[in-house]
Amino acid sequence: MPHDFTSVANCALSHALKTAKIVDADVYLLHVVSKEKAIREAEEKLGQIAEEHKGEGVTILPAVRVGNIFEDIGDFAAEHHAQLIFMGTHGAHGWQHVTGSHALKVVTHSSVPFVIVQEKEVKDTGYDDIVVPLDFNKETKQKLVLVANMATYFNSRVHVVIPDETDEFLRNKVLGNIQFAKKFFSERDIELTITLAPSSGFDKEVVKYAVKNDADLIAIMNLQKNSFLGILGANYEQYMITNDAQIPVLMVNPIESAYGQSVLFS
Repeated sequence: MPHDFTSVANCALSHALKTAKIVDADVYLLHVVSKEKAIREAEEKLGQIAEEHKGEGVTILPAVRVGNIFEDIGDFAAEHHAQLIFMGTHGAHGWQHVTGSHALKVVTHSSVPFVIVQEKEVKDTGYDDIVVPLDFNKETKQKLVLVANMATYFNSRVHVVIPDETDEFLRNKVLGNIQFAKKFFSERDIELTITLAPSSGFDKEVVKYAVKNDADLIAIMNLQKNSFLGILGANYEQYMITNDAQIPVLMVNPIESAYGQSVLFS
């Protein structure tokens, strides 16, 4: 996980450590610097953080890299065969200004899924309730593999929220995704609820539902690159990852075929 020595990065680290402990994984702690002369100071700071969490039963591997966060976070994760990247996002103050739009740019460059964290600490039990918006986009089903694997590890309840479409064509597409989700989670013995929400302002309805059900994670696709009107897609994703309830967001980039088996989430 990238760490910029801020409180929100510490919060993201607590999420990463909780997950790593549950799935028996190591945590790479990455800091990206723009110049070589900054390497030593960054190494010392990362070393201190690793030492502070020494007794938590997770191996922390500090790493400093010269480059920029928009490319090197995703590249580092791919090179080290990471299965998830935990990253904090905050306002306009801090390391390279990792605001919502910048966090989205980091995510879009990466082939590895992200958990974007604000300042909501992870519970002792991890992610008990995961909210999954499921619309008519065919790519939206890809995230279900990762959601199901996380739900299995954490014994989570999955809450699928779907837009109440009035257009018959869109409604049929949504209904098809509902049937897919029911079968998919049923086969894996994962507790599932399905709720209709107004299609107008669907993103806000999803967050409202997540707050009402005390959700620990919202799982979305990053459809920004695929959106016909890119700015609409960007607004949706940015709204979700910087939601006022500060609920962490699992974000998956769409790929040509769904995510396959992995060492961590198999």
